[in-house]
Amino acid sequence: MSARDFDLALYDPRDPSPFLALYLDHSLPMDKEAKAALLRGAASWSRRWFFNLVRPFVFAFFLAVKALRGISPRFPNLNRALHTLIYWGLKHFASPDANLLILRHFHVGTEILAFIKANAGPVAIDTVPLRPRGLADIRDNLFLQHDLNVYNFIIQLNASLGCQGRQLEPVARPDFSMITDGPFDIAPLTRGLFAFADVQTAVEVYTPLYALFLPRKDFVRAATSLQLDETIAIYVARILGSDYHLSFVKNGHPLVQLSTLKAGHRLMMHGLDCEGLHGWLRELKRRQAAGLALTA
Repeated sequence: MSARDFDLALYDPRDPSPFLALYLDHSLPMDKEAKAALLRGAASWSRRWFFNLVRPFVFAFFLAVKALRGISPRFPNLNRALHTLIYWGLKHFASPDANLLILRHFHVGTEILAFIKANAGPVAIDTVPLRPRGLADIRDNLFLQHDLNVYNFIIQLNASLGCQGRQLEPVARPDFSMITDGPFDIAPLTRGLFAFADVQTAVEVYTPLYALFLPRKDFVRAATSLQLDETIAIYVARILGSDYHLSFVKNGHPLVQLSTLKAGHRLMMHGLDCEGLHGWLRELKRRQAAGLALTA
């Protein structure tokens, strides 16, 4: 993809660019930098060609891993090796756009959970804020801690509310102070000699490795967490007193679980859902600062 794909001055009604249409579309309140990175990845040869070539082999490998986990659900358990491998692979083979999207995701998730906590009233919640500045931070158990944060947050939030005999309720003036309105604190990302892979290809390749290196229960927990977007979005809806944002959260409720074989696609949808929800909170923060009503 070239810069012309995002340049409205080069728009030709006889040959409209689908990428320009998606970039200019505001139905999903997504950060422009993240959207551009995602679209460049979608248009890359990695996504258009390499992704389709490698996917059958990844699927076959995934089936073999599932068979292994059926025989040995607990071993191997190589969490540290997994995070080192993810770091090494992303550093050498993933594009800067892919790495930006991956690092952004932890900041986005941290801020969405912080928003709910700040507006939930007195609750006892203890999770680990994840603010990676670079790929090296991945080695510090980043992906597994992300999953633990989500589950611990839901358990502790609902346990605290249950003990108090109350639920989340609309807040007259929500606190948006934790929502970053601008770039996250992420160090500049450079492109290595072999850094070609788009984010969706990287996710697809790493998903069965995640299943191989972690005990079965850890992988299933991680895969199920991808469907918690709707749960988190409902919490936000109760605080805002509006369900508008639920229209662009599409990953499905976890009470009806999907096959782990679809975890790669659901991980992409999870990232998109989180970016959209964070973008909406950022937009509401701007409206509040301008003295406007927090309505859709």
